Amino acid sequence: MEHEGGRFRRKHLVPPPAVDSLAELNERLAAIDIAEDARHIHGRPTSIGFDFEAERERLRPLPADDYDCGIDLTPVVARNSRITVRQCYYSVPAKFIGTKVRVKLRANELWVLDGRKVVARHPRLTRRYTYHDFLDHYLEILLVKPGAFAGASALAQARAEGGFTKVHEAFWAAAKARAGDREGTRMLIEVLLLHRQLPPEALVTAMETCLRVGSVSTDMVAIEARKAMEGTDADDAELLSDVGEAAPDGSTATPAAGAQVISLHARRLPPDPRPALPDMSKYDRLLSPVASRDSQTQKGHGA
Repeated sequence: MEHEGGRFRRKHLVPPPAVDSLAELNERLAAIDIAEDARHIHGRPTSIGFDFEAERERLRPLPADDYDCGIDLTPVVARNSRITVRQCYYSVPAKFIGTKVRVKLRANELWVLDGRKVVARHPRLTRRYTYHDFLDHYLEILLVKPGAFAGASALAQARAEGGFTKVHEAFWAAAKARAGDREGTRMLIEVLLLHRQLPPEALVTAMETCLRVGSVSTDMVAIEARKAMEGTDADDAELLSDVGEAAPDGSTATPAAGAQVISLHARRLPPDPRPALPDMSKYDRLLSPVASRDSQTQKGHGA
């Protein structure tokens, strides 16, 4: 085993491969392993992959429970909503600032746990003093301070990783043009908060629909996202035209020419199967003299 490990390192890992992440390195190693299955050891007529398949049935089955290869740590969340693990920095949700969290450090990943629930999951960093942030962890803070959103390092990382798409950029620009920089940024952050409840693909589709009809309403994005999840067709939806959207100054914005806002399904209740109630008006007329005499009698007793 030691000889094979040294041979593999000298042949495939010298010089060290230049990769951007451990995940990319693991993908390269997996491709090398597949190619190694076709290699023949000197003096053997069959390949390594062939011999392994012949011996697979004689191996013991793997245990039912996975072996925990990570180590447990308990760092304190700093004021910038980051923890320090092995001289690297990872973001956690802002609500944990000032508290201790349990961290599971593995070879490829880092998990942050609140009790038994995983609240953050990062790729493990291999260079000291580097950081990895998730934009979602800072949304509550940025909602109060929307002016810091444009220069946030978490936003730059989300753009680089593809989480903040061109559709998000277009919605942000439209919201700022409609409501101003501060309120428009807050509208975008409210849409980003919807990612915690709705899938990203549905929200991107909803933002595209709202941009197409000239709307930047967060409520409309949520409605269209749920419709995208349900697979609503245009034939089943009620089309409402000439619907304006309230602007921040209280005026009503005029929709784009030819724009149609699609509402939710028209939920019509089935007819009531119960028989109609009888007409009680004639009984009311008969009982009205009796009621007036009773009231007069009570007044007399009271006097």
